This record gives sequence, C-alpha cells and structure tokens, in this order.
Amino acid sequence: MKFVTTNPGKVREAREYLADITTVEQFDYDYTEIQSDSLADIAAAGAEEAFEAAGGDEPVIVDDAGMFVEELDGFPGPYSSYVEDTLGIDRVWTLAQSLDDRRAAFRCTVAYADGDTVETFDGAVSGTVVAPRGSGGFGYDPIFEHDGETFAEMDTEKKNALSHRGRALAKLADWLAEN
Repeated sequence: MKFVTTNPGKVREAREYLADITTVEQFDYDYTEIQSDSLADIAAAGAEEAFEAAGGDEPVIVDDAGMFVEELDGFPGPYSSYVEDTLGIDRVWTLAQSLDDRRAAFRCTVAYADGDTVETFDGAVSGTVVAPRGSGGFGYDPIFEHDGETFAEMDTEKKNALSHRGRALAKLADWLAEN
C-alpha cells in the first residue's frame, strides 16, 4: 500500500498501525486538493487521483487533517494548512485567546482507494487551544493541549498513541483485516 505524503513521520505512524496487515510505502505525489468543508471529500478525491497517478496497481491512502475550534464554528478546519502558512500559529493563538470557549479538536480522515473502492476513516482527539508551548511536533501541536500537555510537549510515541491520525489508521486497519 502506498501512503501519499511528503511527511516521513506520517509514514512511520501508518506502518505502526498497519504492520500486521500490509506494508506501507511512501508515495511522494502532489495531488490536487479540492476545496471543501469536508475532510472526507478532500481525502477521497486525493486518493482517487493518487491511485491513478501511482499506476493503478496498488491501493493508496491519503489523509487530510485539521484543527477545529468550536467557538469559531470549526475554523480553521480543512483550511488549517493554508491558515498556518498564511497567518501562523501565533496569530491563530492571538485570535483564540479572546474566546470564551477555546475547546478544539484535531480531526483526520484517511481515505483508501484501490480502483474499485474508496473508503474513508475518521479519527479525532479533543483538546483546548492554549499559548504556544513545547518544541516537538509540527503544525498546531504547540497550541493544542490535551490532558494538560500540548502535542508539542509530548514525545512522538505518546502523541501517536492518542493522535487523530492514529485513530483513523486504527479504523482502517480494522477494516482491512475484515476485508
């Protein structure tokens, strides 16, 4: 199976969850990311395109993820990468710190495509937006706190054990084992 990503950390995480079922190879392909409010739609469209680009002979998986702040009606959500690139996490924190309710969730959808089937699997972890802390992780990890610790303060093993991507990958693993 090919994981369509440029992030080797995501590939390592996928290998942990799928090791008993399949091998996971990184496939560096820049698929067209459709604009949608739905992580599932974005990931599924990317998986279908990547399957064809990879030669159509081996299943692929694509993930799409974001941080969803409740009081901001889910913003930045599926636009998290764009918001991070244009505003940065410090400005997202500046926006969030004035909120009465800073509850948020990291959400991820992993899409699987094999030419006949496209399936999506969702994972989420709840937390709170806080002032930046920690030096690990990437993206919004320094401002996302779960059980008193930001994702940037956690070691990789702990973060992966409860991550939104890990939860989606676990559902994919269960589905693959059944099919």
